Amino acid sequence: MGELLQVGLKQAATLRFLTTGNSYQSMQYSFRVEASTLCKFIPEVCKTTIAVYKDEVLCYFKTEEEWKEVAARFSSRWNYHNCLGAVDGKHITIKKPPNAGSYYYNYKGFHSIVLMAVADATYKLLYVDVGAKGMTPLLSEPG
Repeated sequence: MGELLQVGLKQAATLRFLTTGNSYQSMQYSFRVEASTLCKFIPEVCKTTIAVYKDEVLCYFKTEEEWKEVAARFSSRWNYHNCLGAVDGKHITIKKPPNAGSYYYNYKGFHSIVLMAVADATYKLLYVDVGAKGMTPLLSEPG
């Protein structure tokens, strides 16, 4: 029977996978763990991480007063006035889906989905979106 993997190794491999977009096949040499094992535990580590930390790092504001507090924190901490969030995103490399044409092909030259997030002044995530196509085609040509 195989050895149990240490938690730290699983976390490190998951973070490397999420930040680099490397394939399981290329990561197996860095971590000395077979690709078939990586593909089993990385999704589980992601699910567990979300379950454990979602209340700490995800927050949903509903009232005008809550949004004003977000702006006040940006103003006092970062000297950015009237700011309601910091936006960032990343293209996550994917295999081209069947019959997708160029919908997932991005300007960087590969197929991807987009991970986008908005954070407040204390790094809490206000909004997360995963899965937008890597490229949005023009809806129609003008006139």
